[in-house]
Order: sequence, then structure tokens, then C-alpha cells
Amino acid sequence: MSGAVREESVDVRRRDEAVAGTVQRWLGNPLSRALLRLVTGRTEHGNRLNIALKKYAGEEVPEDLGFRDKLASMLIGFVIGRGSESFGVSPEEMKETLRDPIIRRGIANVIEGIAQYGIQRPYTSVAPFLVVWDYTRLCNLRCKHCYEDASPDADTSEELTTEEAKQVIDEFKEAGIVAIAFSGGEPLSRDDFFEVAKYAKDQGFFVSIATNGTLITREVANKLKDVVEYAEISLDGFEETHDEFRGIEGCWKRTCEGIRNSVEAGIDTCVALTATHYNLDEISELIEFAEKDLGARKAIIFNYIPVRKGREIIDEDLTPQERWGLLEDLYSKLLDEDNPMTLYSTAPQYAAVSWEFAHGPAIATHFTNEAAMQALQGRTKTLAQFLGGCGAGRLYCALEPNGDVEPCVFIPIKVGNIREQSLREIWQNSEVLDKIRDREHLEGCSDCDYKYICGGCRARAYAYYGDLQGPDPSCPENENYWKELKNKT
Repeated sequence: MSGAVREESVDVRRRDEAVAGTVQRWLGNPLSRALLRLVTGRTEHGNRLNIALKKYAGEEVPEDLGFRDKLASMLIGFVIGRGSESFGVSPEEMKETLRDPIIRRGIANVIEGIAQYGIQRPYTSVAPFLVVWDYTRLCNLRCKHCYEDASPDADTSEELTTEEAKQVIDEFKEAGIVAIAFSGGEPLSRDDFFEVAKYAKDQGFFVSIATNGTLITREVANKLKDVVEYAEISLDGFEETHDEFRGIEGCWKRTCEGIRNSVEAGIDTCVALTATHYNLDEISELIEFAEKDLGARKAIIFNYIPVRKGREIIDEDLTPQERWGLLEDLYSKLLDEDNPMTLYSTAPQYAAVSWEFAHGPAIATHFTNEAAMQALQGRTKTLAQFLGGCGAGRLYCALEPNGDVEPCVFIPIKVGNIREQSLREIWQNSEVLDKIRDREHLEGCSDCDYKYICGGCRARAYAYYGDLQGPDPSCPENENYWKELKNKT
């Protein structure tokens, strides 16, 4: 990194520390939190904060609001005004952004999180922003890295029924969850997928799907358009590589056709791949192929996690230097004005790489919202201090087909079951989740300058060391841990 860029990066970091301090003073003090707690909760008209945000945005709200509802509107006006000022967003921009109901639900979640936990770095939401729902263990492929051990003949006897799934969605709405990502297995393998996904969309959720794409005919794509905002379709290499990795000959062609059909139907389509030695040399060319030949405008590179079936290919994991080089290449492409692709990665180190480019972290998620990203353009460095790095147990969690709740699809630790407890109860009382949220005691990461915007992948730490606060051997800063692992094998 050049001296000029390094200076700029230091200046930006100082500015963002100042912004973080301002936010802490305004919203993190005991009086502010007490007021926020006073105006959270539900009324006969719905979520009190949501109503207050609608009123701030100039939207129509019920006329017969009670005292606490009116107090909430006054307080939210003040909080949003101060918050937008801190992040450099004009009141007009904020009001326009808040006309999106999904953003309103998200901000209500944020404010409740501040009332519950205060201003934390990293931030913990009052309930997950996102639930990645492994909807079934059924799958028509046999992927080498599958974290779910899914297969065409998987036992589905304990999976949530259609009615139970709808009840879960009702509970998610009550909890204030913003987004549901249907995954698997292959979610399209379940006959009731469209019924349940439509139910979720009708309840106001941002609905997305993670799929292998092989079942997306033109007819299916047009049906998907009605129930999902975003589709993430796995393409792990060119034909030979992909078919070997996915375990079924001929699936590459069907996946490519599924991507084309999704794009043509007007679905926000992202090509997803898991980076290993199987495909490392193909990734750059594959991204170009996805854009030029398939029409995709987004790609996300997943960290390989040696969990469940994935442990069988642990020798194909990237070295820290290989991963860092890949992330640098991705971010360089992201900055290229001639590149039409938006490039994400689930590797937390992507934020550290982008920070070193002094342009601000790209926040990788399982869904995107264009209005939110436009409103936050140029301010993601400030946000990264609160939102950056591993979101497991802080911003999202996973729901297994049988109702088990896990911190992440790649962390197979049961922290509760949705049939037995409410999600909020599980979220707010789990010692396992508290451990993941604590970045002050991470081996190999807690002393790093990037612990708030990165903090390492807790799934990789658990997979390699059986310790959620163990070192993530993905990073060059932790290369000594990686060498120790390799020496043992």
C-alpha cells in the first residue's frame, strides 16, 4: 500500500472513530436507551417503531395513536435526524429511503437492538436481520462441500410441515426479522416452497433463495419472480470442475440455463461459488463468463468451511495467501469502472482488504437492497465499525429443516428449537451466541486493528479448532496457525 493511500486510510479511520464516538454519545447513553425502551413494542396498529418511521417518512399512519405512539414519533424524528447527520445523510434522503417498508423494518430492528444492548462494536440486533432457512435436506445433487449432508434420498420425516413453516413466519414477523433466505438442500425440491415463500413475501419480508439452479426452467423462473427478490445460484467452475464438485454429470448445463432463465425473468440474480483448489484458477474467468454469457450482474465467493460432508475435501482449502490474493483480485475488479459486476465475499477478510484500498468495505450479505446501498454509498466504512465481519449470532442465524436454530449454516451447534422456544428467546439468552458476539477474547484476532470490521470467520475457527473464539486460519496475520495445522497433517 502506498504512503498516500496509507495516510488516507488512517485519516478515514480517525474520522470513523469520531463518528462512532458521536453515535455512542447520542444513542448509547442510559437516558437514550431508557427512552428507546419506552417506545419499543407493539400496539393494536402494529410495531410502534415502524409506525413512527412511516410517519417520519411522510407516509399515512392511523389517526388514533396513543401517547406512547406519539412519543415514539417524536423520539424517532430526533434519533433519525441525529443519526443521519452523523452519517452525512440529508433528512430528505433519509425520508425517501424510509419509504421502503423493508428498510423501515430494518431500522426498527436496529433501534430496538440499541435499546436492548446499547451501542456495541460489533453491533448486535435485537433479533436477526436475516434467517437463512435450510428448508429441506432434499437435494438432487451430491455436492462435495455440503454443510447439510443433503441428498436425493434424505430423511425428511422430522422437517417442519407447511403449517408449521407458516407459523414460523408469523413468529419471525412478530420478532422483527427483516429477511428470509430459503436454502437447503435444494429448497425447490419441496412441493410447498412456492406456497410458503409467497406467504413470507405477503407478510412483508425480503425473500431470497439459494439454489443450485438446475430446477429453474423458464416456467419456474417466472413463478420465482413473484415470490423472491433475489436468487443466489451456485456455479463452482466450468463444466468439468462444476460437475465433479456437484457430484452429478451434466448439472453444469442445467445450472447455466437456470441462471439465464432467472436473469431473463427479471430476478436479481447472483452467481455463487465456493473457493477451493478445485476452482481457484477458474474464478476470474468464471466471473467474466457469468456476466457476458449468463447475464448475471453479481457474484459472491463463499468461504469453504470444512463441516459435515465438507470435511472430506479439507485438503482443498485455500492457504491464507491464496485467499488474500483472491480477495484483492475481487476488490480490484470491483473498483474497475469497466466492470459491471458487483462482487461480494463471505470471507470477513474482504472488509480488511477493501479498507486497505481506502475505498470502504463492501458488506457481503445473502440479500441486497438497492435503496439502502444508495443511501449508504460512501459511508460503509463508518458502518463497518458496527456491522462488519462475521454476522453469525449478531445479525443472522440459521434455521434447520427440523426447527433447530444454529448460529450459522456452517456452525452446527444447536442453540434452541423453534418448536419449543421463540426465536427472540433463543437469540437473547444463548451463551453460545454471546460467545460469538465477543470480539475481545478471540485468539489470533482480538489484538488486530481489523477486529471490528473483520474478526475472522467463527465457522472456520470452530471447524478447525472446535472453539468459537479460536483463531481463523484464513488470514495471513494468522499464518502461523495455518502452518501448525498443516504440520499436524
